[in-house]
Amino acid sequence: MPKSAKPLSAREVATVKKPGTYFDGHGLALRVGPTGAKSWIFRYTGPDGKRHDLGLGPTHTVSLAEARELALQARKARREDKDPLAEKRQARQRHRVAVAKAMTFAEASEAYIQSQMAGWRDPRSAPQWRASLRDHANPVIGALPVDAIDTGLVMQCLSPIWTTRTETASRVRGRIESILDWARVAGYREGENPARWKAHLENLLPKKNKVRPVEHHAALEHSQIGAFVAELRQQEGIAARALEFVILTACRVGEVIGARWGEIDLNAKVWTIPAERMKAAQAHRVPLSEGALAIVEKMAAFRRGDDYLFPGIVAGRPISASAIRIVMDRIGAGSTTHGMRACFRSWCADHGIARDLAEQCLAHATGNAVEQAYNRTDLLERRRPIMASWARFCALPAPAETVVPIRRA
Repeated sequence: MPKSAKPLSAREVATVKKPGTYFDGHGLALRVGPTGAKSWIFRYTGPDGKRHDLGLGPTHTVSLAEARELALQARKARREDKDPLAEKRQARQRHRVAVAKAMTFAEASEAYIQSQMAGWRDPRSAPQWRASLRDHANPVIGALPVDAIDTGLVMQCLSPIWTTRTETASRVRGRIESILDWARVAGYREGENPARWKAHLENLLPKKNKVRPVEHHAALEHSQIGAFVAELRQQEGIAARALEFVILTACRVGEVIGARWGEIDLNAKVWTIPAERMKAAQAHRVPLSEGALAIVEKMAAFRRGDDYLFPGIVAGRPISASAIRIVMDRIGAGSTTHGMRACFRSWCADHGIARDLAEQCLAHATGNAVEQAYNRTDLLERRRPIMASWARFCALPAPAETVVPIRRA
């Protein structure tokens, strides 16, 4: 094997063509392959007593001076009883693991949604998550590795909308926090969560209730409910009856449009909403007043087995929430459908209904966790006369001096 008798020169490195190994000294050598390809190696005896060749790179990338510096570093490693080739292989393996584990925020977002959506009761949740992250997070951090996201990047996502679309910004912050928590547990990032609010972003952003007051659902005054229901009963169609059922039961629109015949016990005059359709994930029994039962009787003409109580145009599908809102808009109530629950609640307060009973009618949890654990009754029989009184109140016309078309009320 030919060897140089003295250190190599830059000219020799450039002109040598014969295959072989040409030593520069102190373990550094120029290797010329059968095809003429040239590269640098560092030859040394390892801790195992065997000879090893550590590749330092091709000559068209690594100059002679750079190769000598790399060889010097390798010799210092050997002096410390380290194995340069073993360390290089370990570094390469760590890099491969890091690349394999690398995940962008957009990829982590989708992975998180896929892992959680089976437990989300509302089918709209996943599309809402994707849309908000697409619009407000991904333009800034979507293409970045999750382990590179810091507080400054999170602030870039939130600052433009925090004072103008505060509620949306708050949701986006919470979603980013959840995704980064998932990424940390899954091994894709380490350290603190830069999107957390407590003792972190709360020091950089104003509280949302200070930026924009909470806007409650528009609600009809309970003194106007009689006139509204009177006009509602003049409206034809399933959507109108579903809206009336919403009012008389004080339930959420989603709970009403999902009602099935099998949930109605006509003998007991009770409608049992299963846990999977309730916001609190607990079954809720609704005592049915005579007014509510009258609506059930009217809907019997449309019954198809255990199909929906309020069927939609498409077979096997319920009436849509938008159809109910159209009826609201047609009458001109100045209220949302959810605002009808607020109307019922204000009626309860004005008529001396006990707070716990009123909240139970609305399927709201009351008391602390211990009280909820020990109080297993849903006060059904005590709620029955309340719902009957509410139905009678809704059927009463407004006082003569205030009887005006609901559109002008």
